[in-house]
Amino acid sequence: MLGVIEKLLVLQERDRRISYVRAELASVEPQRARLQSTLTEAQAALEATKLKLRQTESERKRLELEVDSKKQQIEKYSLQQFQTKKNDEYRALANEIDTCKAAIVSLEDQQLELMEQADLLQKEALAGSQAAAMARKQVETQMGDLVEREGALNKELGGLQADYEQLECAVVDESAIARYKRLRKQRGERAVVGIEHSVCGGCHMKLPTQIVVSCQGGTELLCCPNCGRILYYAPDMDLAVAE
Repeated sequence: MLGVIEKLLVLQERDRRISYVRAELASVEPQRARLQSTLTEAQAALEATKLKLRQTESERKRLELEVDSKKQQIEKYSLQQFQTKKNDEYRALANEIDTCKAAIVSLEDQQLELMEQADLLQKEALAGSQAAAMARKQVETQMGDLVEREGALNKELGGLQADYEQLECAVVDESAIARYKRLRKQRGERAVVGIEHSVCGGCHMKLPTQIVVSCQGGTELLCCPNCGRILYYAPDMDLAVAE
């Protein structure tokens, strides 16, 4: 294998690792945002339940006041009944008293319903509080792990980039490094590929026999006539055409 090919393969592997680490680093912030969103949603659900509970309690108290008001009206009408001597007024007051009593029955039924709702909401709030606490604990742990991972990735990236220029300069052949860089932009990470079963390891198109033989000889830098990728041959590769 040509020395320039060996150095390009080392550089390519370094580029691949750098790309991977950068991609992992780029995913850290979205992961952090998702974790924060999980915590926010759990807390929001708890707050929504607490708000419903407060509203339910407020409505129940309002009904209590309304019941008290109706009872006071009954006392007032009863006193007026006692004081009046007119049958029409007495019957009218009796009707008002009956209306108030019916209203009280309806209001007390509503109060019972609200009390049942409040009991359910209290249980829901307790469960929500426990869920929020668990979510907070899990998120804090995962956030800590994420910070550690981010630090490790940044450290690795720094190490990978530290001697990158030396690896690049080690290629020596300026035309080869220029072609490699151009191919990386055009073809992605696989700019230098091997030959297997007489096909290009990049585009998987069958290669002319002369190119396969020349590549096996390892005397010159050759490229795939289909995709332009730089080709190489290693002794462990099978050149036989696949059936």
